[in-house]
Amino acid sequence: MIDARTALNAIGQLPDSEIDLAGAALQLARADAPDADWTGAVAHLSELAQGAVALAAELDNPRLSQRARALRQLLVGEHGYAGDALTYDDLANANLIRVIERRQGLPVALGIIWLHAAHAAGWDAHGLDFPGHFLIGLAGKKDQLVIDPFSGGTTLSATDLRTLVKQVEGEAAELRPGLLRPMSRRAVLLRLQNNIRSRHLQAGHLRDALTSTEAMLAIAPDDARLQRDSAELRARLN
Repeated sequence: MIDARTALNAIGQLPDSEIDLAGAALQLARADAPDADWTGAVAHLSELAQGAVALAAELDNPRLSQRARALRQLLVGEHGYAGDALTYDDLANANLIRVIERRQGLPVALGIIWLHAAHAAGWDAHGLDFPGHFLIGLAGKKDQLVIDPFSGGTTLSATDLRTLVKQVEGEAAELRPGLLRPMSRRAVLLRLQNNIRSRHLQAGHLRDALTSTEAMLAIAPDDARLQRDSAELRARLN
């Protein structure tokens, strides 16, 4: 198999709709942890996809709530995926290979697993650009069901979302237009990798932060902010 950087560069040339979200996240994980067992992660993603296809075949034109319940059965019930609230800032929580090994991670990493299964089942699903806490949306023809992958696939009402935005932004925050805006696949991947980059920066690990930034730039080569960040890190590292 080609190396991770070559794969990421190829992903950077794809239209957003053609990006295999979990596959791309796996390449980011390989770039971040070259010694990790990525072949085991590939096999597991295939197993999840097969399980999702089987569940979808059992349902006849399922409602959104039935789709959510089926995904929850597969990912939480059968495979034990859950949010890591105890060691939330652990770098492993944003590396898809480690998330698969540990069956726990950050909201966006778990969300990619959920989106992978939903897409395999043939269901319309996307990431939601909610502040500070990644969510996913299962989409119907005229409606959407909001799911929190970090809390075991809980479906969130408007009241739940209002409580969540206050937890993230403070008591004065309220629901507003754009909080449930669908994210592109590329934006989801950047949000995932930015968790690793920001933690490296906070720890003063500039070379690791540069590696993460350049991985992000590979899949989003036209992102001017990432180009600037890469140049600044290179200057600081001389």
